[in-house]
Amino acid sequence: MQDKHPDYHPVVFRDRSAGYAFLTRSTATSDQTIDWDDGETYPVVDVEISSESHPFYTGKARTVDSEGRVARFERRYGGAGRDTTGGGAA
Repeated sequence: MQDKHPDYHPVVFRDRSAGYAFLTRSTATSDQTIDWDDGETYPVVDVEISSESHPFYTGKARTVDSEGRVARFERRYGGAGRDTTGGGAA
C-alpha cells in the first residue's frame, strides 16, 4: 500500500531580517540545520518575512491613501463637472 501522507516533522523557521526563529511542524525540508534551545538539532528554513517583521503585525504599516479619492478629485478639479441646477438630462 502506498503512503499518501507527506513527511510531517519539526522544523525551525528563521526570519533573517528580524532575527526571530520559531519551532513548528511542517513538511518543508532543508539541508541546513540548527541547534535549538532543547538541545536537539532541527532543519532550518530561512524566510524573508514573518509576523515579527511584517508591517501589518508590527504596527509599522504605512497609510497609502490618507485623502479620499472624491476629496482629491474635487480638490484637483474643483468639482466643476457637477450639475447643481437640478435640470439633468431628460
